[in-house]
Amino acid sequence: MEKSIMSKQSVSQVERENIRLKAAVEELSILNEIAAAINSSIEVEQIVELMIKKCIKHLKVEQAAVMLLDEKLEQQPFHTMIRQAVSSAEVLPYRFDNQLSGWMLKNQKPLLINDFAHDNRFVEIKDQALVIRSLLSVPLLSKGKMIGVLSLFNKKSSAGFSSQDQRLVTIIASQSAQVIENARLYQEEQKLLQVQKELMLALEIQSNLLPKRQPVLKNYDIFGKSIPAQTVGGDYFDFIALDQNCLAICLGDVSGKGLPAAMLMANLQATVRGQTTIDASPCNCLKRSNKLMYLSTDRQKFVTLFYGVLDTTNHKFCFANAGHNRPLFVKKGRTPICLETAGMALSILDNSEFKEDCIVFSPGDSLLIFSDGITEAMNFSGEEFGEDRVADLFYKNQKMSAKDIVEKIITSVDNYSNNEYPKDDMTLIVIKRRT
Repeated sequence: MEKSIMSKQSVSQVERENIRLKAAVEELSILNEIAAAINSSIEVEQIVELMIKKCIKHLKVEQAAVMLLDEKLEQQPFHTMIRQAVSSAEVLPYRFDNQLSGWMLKNQKPLLINDFAHDNRFVEIKDQALVIRSLLSVPLLSKGKMIGVLSLFNKKSSAGFSSQDQRLVTIIASQSAQVIENARLYQEEQKLLQVQKELMLALEIQSNLLPKRQPVLKNYDIFGKSIPAQTVGGDYFDFIALDQNCLAICLGDVSGKGLPAAMLMANLQATVRGQTTIDASPCNCLKRSNKLMYLSTDRQKFVTLFYGVLDTTNHKFCFANAGHNRPLFVKKGRTPICLETAGMALSILDNSEFKEDCIVFSPGDSLLIFSDGITEAMNFSGEEFGEDRVADLFYKNQKMSAKDIVEKIITSVDNYSNNEYPKDDMTLIVIKRRT
């Protein structure tokens, strides 16, 4: 009798052990399957999608979702990455409410609820209780840092989620978190490389558009220089020989940064150069250029441009300004004055009008044209270099050569901003009539 009882107990014990071993083998098989799936891709979206599909299949739930944490978003730090149901035809009504995401963010531990409607921690989320019966959420932790949440909704069995389910999902989350984080870092690195490629291309475009040599005109000393910003702004300057005695001179700034700004600059150069062959007079050239830029440029983009024509026979310089910084003109030995000509930036309106004015160069007179990268350079206190400092430098150094004046101003701006890489392009042109 005793042997029979012991025999039955042994059989029962063996059966339980077999069940445990079978469950362990099944769990290991699930983990291996998920590990193989998520390690087969370097795309975050694909990794998350594979993980969710496996969770729905093996844990027998109606729906699963992964929300990743974005530290740059203060109000809504979580955003749903992937959400899937048992069938693609099913309605996907479940939302991971702010209260739930807040709980996960604060506690950073598994959350298991088998009677969501009566859970006192989330009584305020009444609308969710209509569709969510049970919930299992676990944090995605990478090196102790929370990067997201894996959530399973509505276990198909009436018993709901078990502690074994929680253990398995926690392992899956731990297994997946580092893979997801590595994929995210890889994608960010690829984006950075793409940005760097675009930056190099933009620099190349900008460099190719700028004059390769300084103009040589009898009785005049002319020098222009542009220093691109780290993000590549859109400064542009050009010298366009109209004939032996006349030279068109322009300096502009296109809106935006990087490759889009470089492309817009190329458009501007082609437009202005094309219009000088039709009518090089400042007013008409700007008017025609504005019309073409308006038709070919996005409404969010615009261009400021100062354009003038120097005639070396009568030493007259006629100019017009489309919303650009006011150039400084200094008569020999006098203080600089601003060349005041009103005009709207190009490509804002299709029918903008521009005012034309003229000055006459006497021996020793100088003109300084510059971009806002000069005046808006800042020191540690956030104070701009400003037009007054530019004018003071121009006045004190007017006896220098055109090149030396440009270099002097650039050096002063660099020192003022503690030699930091310029946040905006810095461009200057100096025109001097020799004495």
